[in-house]
Amino acid sequence: MTAMPDHPPIHPKVSIRVLLVDDHAMVRQGLRSVLESYDDIEVVGEAADGKESLDYVERLRPSVVVMDLSMPQMNGVDATTVIKARHPETIVLGLSVNASHDNRAAITKAGASALLTKEAAVDQLYDLIQQTLAGRP
Repeated sequence: MTAMPDHPPIHPKVSIRVLLVDDHAMVRQGLRSVLESYDDIEVVGEAADGKESLDYVERLRPSVVVMDLSMPQMNGVDATTVIKARHPETIVLGLSVNASHDNRAAITKAGASALLTKEAAVDQLYDLIQQTLAGRP
C-alpha cells in the first residue's frame, strides 16, 4: 500500500506566454515590466521587427503576440498575416501610436484580435489579453 502524501500535489499555474514585438527597446521593456507584474503572464521573448518575430513564434510558441505596426524589415501587418497563417491559434494584438481606422482595419484584416494605442497599452493590455483569451475581443 502506498502512503498518502501529507499535502496535496502542487499544480503549476498555467501562464499566458507573451511575445513582445516592437522596434523600440524602451517600449518592449516598459510592456515587459507591466505584464510581468501579473502572476499569470510570462513574457517569453522580445523581437525588434516583424521578420524576427516570425522566428520567435516558431521557436517559442507564444499564446499571445503583442505586435507593433510600424517596424523595419517587416511591418506588423505583414508579420501578423504570416503568423496567423502558420499558427491560427496564436492571438495577435496590434500596437501603434496611431490607432486610426485604416490601421485598425489593416491589422484586423491580417488576423489580429484588436489594436491598442501605445499610450493605452500600460493601462489596458493585460485586460485586453484576458478578454481575448476568453473569446471577448
